[in-house]
Formats: sequence, C-alpha cells, structure tokens
Amino acid sequence: MTVALDQPATIATKPARRRRSFAGVAPYLQAAPLALILGAFLLLPILMIAVVSFWDYDFAAMYPDFLTTNYADTLGSWVTWKTYLNTLKYAAIVWALTLFIGFWVAYFLAFHIRTTAMQMVLFLVCTVPFLTSNIIRMISWIPVLGRNGLVNSTLVQIGLIPKPIEWLLYSEFAVVLAMVHLYTLFMVTPIFNTLMRIDKSLIEAARDAGASGWQVLWNVVIPLAKPGTAIGTIFVVTLVMADFSTVQVMSGGQSASVALMMKNQMSLLQYPAAAANAVVLLVLVLLMVAGILRIVDIRKEL
Repeated sequence: MTVALDQPATIATKPARRRRSFAGVAPYLQAAPLALILGAFLLLPILMIAVVSFWDYDFAAMYPDFLTTNYADTLGSWVTWKTYLNTLKYAAIVWALTLFIGFWVAYFLAFHIRTTAMQMVLFLVCTVPFLTSNIIRMISWIPVLGRNGLVNSTLVQIGLIPKPIEWLLYSEFAVVLAMVHLYTLFMVTPIFNTLMRIDKSLIEAARDAGASGWQVLWNVVIPLAKPGTAIGTIFVVTLVMADFSTVQVMSGGQSASVALMMKNQMSLLQYPAAAANAVVLLVLVLLMVAGILRIVDIRKEL
C-alpha cells in the first residue's frame, strides 16, 4: 500500500519540477537576444580596438603583436596631455552652459506652461533643429559669425564696433557656441522628464510653509531634478568628448581634441595609435560616468 501511494505523488512532482526549471531558465532566454546584439555590436568592437591598440605598425601596414609602445607614446607625450586637457575644458564649459540653459527651459515647460498639450507642442518646437544633420546646424553659424557675417555687419553698421570682431569665428568661442547649440536638447529632455514627475503637492506644501520661490527651487525642485541632470550630464559629456567635426570646422584647425587627434591618426593609417587613444578616452569617460553614478542615483529614471 505504501508503494502504491508514493508513486502518484512522485509522478505529480515531476511537472512541478519541470515548471520550476523552465521558470529559472526563462529570464536568460528573454535576455539572450539583447545580450547577443550588445555582444556583437558593442563588446566585440571594443575588444577588437583593445587588441589592435597593442599591435605594431608602419606607414603601410599593421602587424599583430603585443607592444605597449602605443600607450607609452600616448601617455608620455605632453602634446597628448594638452589635447586631453583641452577636450576636458570643452566638456566642462559646454556642460555648464547646457545645464544652465537646459534647466531653465525644462523648468519653464514643466511649471509655467499649464496645459499638457502646449507643453508637448513647445517641446516639439525645441526638437525641430534635430530634423537636420549636425553638420548643417554647425556650419550655419559660419555666415552668422564670420568677419563679414550677420553679427559683425550689424555691429559695425550701428556703430558699436569700429571693425569686425575676429574671434567670433574660427576660435574656441565658436567651438563652444556650436556645441552648446548641438547638445542643449540632450540636457533639456531628461531634466524635463524629471521635473514632470515631481508631485506638485510638494511645491504647494513648501509654499504653504512660507518658502519663497527661490527656496522652493533650491530645496525642492533642484534636489528632485538630480537624476535627470545626471542623465543629461552623461549625454553631453560623452558627446563632447567624442566630437571632432565641430572642433575641426569651427576652430579653423586652430584647436584640438582627442577625437580629432584620433581622426588624424586614422587618416595617416596609424590605427594602433588611434586605438590606444580610443581605449584611454573610453576609460576616462567611463570613470567620469562612474563618478556621476556614485553621486546621483539615476535608477528611478530608468
């Protein structure tokens, strides 16, 4: 009798075990397509760049090897260090300007526009320039800032300056201006998304407690906007660090960046040297992103 009773129980537990085993494998199966895509189009190219960075090369070919010469030339050159510092300077200035402009644009859309429909309309207006390419939007500043451009011609005609201002175009000012124009929306979007999630009752409670407008902004809005600010910072910093066309065109070849240096190395067929610079730049950007993520928890925005 005991054996007869135990057999049905044993048989009944087998489907349950199969369901539990399938439930344990299901998450991995669901994540497999994304893992394959990331592995093929992200991790594999990065791995190839890291491998090539240790190769040897001459004016005509690359030779598989394991040399640290490329990293020694990159990290041991004062010119390279100056280029990295110049790139970080661009990133810091553009980040500060895009944060200032982007926050106030997002704040205006979130708290001063009452209807959701009008908020969306104005937000879409901000995205209209993105219907054209970055190159077109960048070079559109040349007839505006040139020696005989719109700004200089207007200032000379109204008598504010005796002669055209030379540093408006083909200068670091022009590079920063073009980058701010190109990347401000990457700061507006995440901050606007964060501000829209703020419970308006918190602001009303702060005002009922006697807080002024600036106190509400400093003690309520800005702390709650930190996740969006962090996401926008990551977008802007990574884009500026990887930008070479804006630096090349808007500075007239008078300024340099790490990405422009790598582009010049590749044009000279110095692929291992460019790969070493790419690895160093990737590590630097990842350290900056890791620092941002240590300060601000952005998981609530994802």
